[in-house]
Amino acid sequence: MNTIPRRIVTGIKDGKSIIIEDQQVENAVEHLPGLIISDIWNTQKMPASLDLETRIPNIGFPQTPKNGTYFRYVVIPPDKDLGVEFKPGEPHPMMHQTDTLDYIIILSGELHLIMEEEETILRPGDIVIQRGTNHAWSNRSDKPCIQLAVLIDAGD
Repeated sequence: MNTIPRRIVTGIKDGKSIIIEDQQVENAVEHLPGLIISDIWNTQKMPASLDLETRIPNIGFPQTPKNGTYFRYVVIPPDKDLGVEFKPGEPHPMMHQTDTLDYIIILSGELHLIMEEEETILRPGDIVIQRGTNHAWSNRSDKPCIQLAVLIDAGD
């Protein structure tokens, strides 16, 4: 599977459906060695506008727009490639919390979802509904894991 996804954007011209764009995502950024985040699309409000795209620079983990969304493609390399050392019983060094509701789908590889009190292993086809909780991702395999995520502003 390619680490830089292809993005196809549709639209309407003269009352007919068309393909407006068909190309590799332009804002795929390697934030750490092998950790690639591609922000595929975002919305700035609800209901979402179908007429335009507001491109936001891929700076890592920007705040999801108020009443908006991010659609993100993430490649998570093995922990050993990131130099992450996780010791059971201690907080994972990549633990973080977001103020979003996230829909996450594992496309390939495997990944451990680590919570403060427990963890589980995720495999292709598994779906996580992440509800603003403190969490970390740990790839203990020898291959990258690819996930899709939709981050939705959860408000106050």
